[in-house]
Amino acid sequence: MDDMTAYEALASSVPWEGPAIGLLDLDAFFASVEQLDHPAWRGRPLIVGAAAERRGVVSTASYEARRFGVHSAMSSARARELCPDAIWTEGHFARYREMSAKVMAIIGDETPYVEQVSVDEAFFDVTPGRFSRESPVTICARVQSRVAQLGVTCSIGLGTNKTVAKIASERDKPRGLTVVMPGTEDSFLSPLPVRAMSGIGAAAERGLHAMGVRTLGQLAAADPSDVAGVLGSMTPRMIARARGIENSEVRESACRREAKSVSNERTFVDDLTRQEDVRAAVRSLSIMVARRLRHDGLIGDLVTLKLKFDYAHTRTAQSQVGHATDDEDVIARKATELLGGIWSVGTPIRLIGIGVSGFEGSGSSDQLGLFEEDVDRSDLHEATDEVLRRFGDGAIGYGSEFRMRNRTTGGHPRSAGA
Repeated sequence: MDDMTAYEALASSVPWEGPAIGLLDLDAFFASVEQLDHPAWRGRPLIVGAAAERRGVVSTASYEARRFGVHSAMSSARARELCPDAIWTEGHFARYREMSAKVMAIIGDETPYVEQVSVDEAFFDVTPGRFSRESPVTICARVQSRVAQLGVTCSIGLGTNKTVAKIASERDKPRGLTVVMPGTEDSFLSPLPVRAMSGIGAAAERGLHAMGVRTLGQLAAADPSDVAGVLGSMTPRMIARARGIENSEVRESACRREAKSVSNERTFVDDLTRQEDVRAAVRSLSIMVARRLRHDGLIGDLVTLKLKFDYAHTRTAQSQVGHATDDEDVIARKATELLGGIWSVGTPIRLIGIGVSGFEGSGSSDQLGLFEEDVDRSDLHEATDEVLRRFGDGAIGYGSEFRMRNRTTGGHPRSAGA
């Protein structure tokens, strides 16, 4: 009996009663997209991240690389030691967002109740009768099949709340569909280690272990006063989650909510100390942020500059522009003004970040008057954005971008949700 037949048998044998929440997690997403776009890389160890000599970290590793012990957030130097023959790529984040949007659209075909929590992960509500009368198991199997047709795979956890769905999604990867039927939450959760539940980190795990609480079943049965010293104000909620009785809500179309901020940051191979290099980096990052704003149809009037001098010292500053904008020249000028307040020439800078917030909504930036300091460059921006869409990153750029191209470890664009 193939997988789809097995799912259909489960769906028809036991009717689903109560809430049905799924969590879709794309398998080794960045690496999978790279292998899709580069057929010669398929079946080979692949690491997405900056090279070791550039102070990089691993963003994603293919399953072939994971067999060597490589995992996300590991230093690139350590990853290279573990898997010296791996293929490396710094990643193509616009392409990942494009593929992510296609996956989210597939989920959206099944239910309007979709809550995207990251580029490769989303909760969705398929409670029978809420939007469809079809079995939640059948819907999840269909979503998984349609995602596979895109050339990437996903794992899905299905349960009565977010905690169960999240843990279930991690039980059988890649391309797993783990279904926790209503009423079986306790037997599913009880034997699992406490660390399996999100919100319990290494410190909390050590504290719980010290008092003999090692499984979610033991946490579920614990006296709240006994574990409050470890879990604090979250104790009642964490115990409820361990018992599988959490009440979860997936907000309708949450994946399309407007972001609170759009930002980008870069870590440098060698610390920047010269003013011309720092200014070039600020402008390069401003260009990246502005293009993201235009892509998402956002305009904002609050610019934030972040500088990291070493692992322990970071400074930020922010200021309003005076009008909402998606213009890199305006963003770069304001960020450069902020620079003087938190940096002295010669002080080594390890990382620079630029962010824009204070959104007024979608649309083009305000048209400025003929004699105002800023000149409307929307036609130029539209033209350059179109070239990049058609021919990819690097097809066109400003001098500051080319100046910084080989000096960073690579980085991720960031959007903070509402």
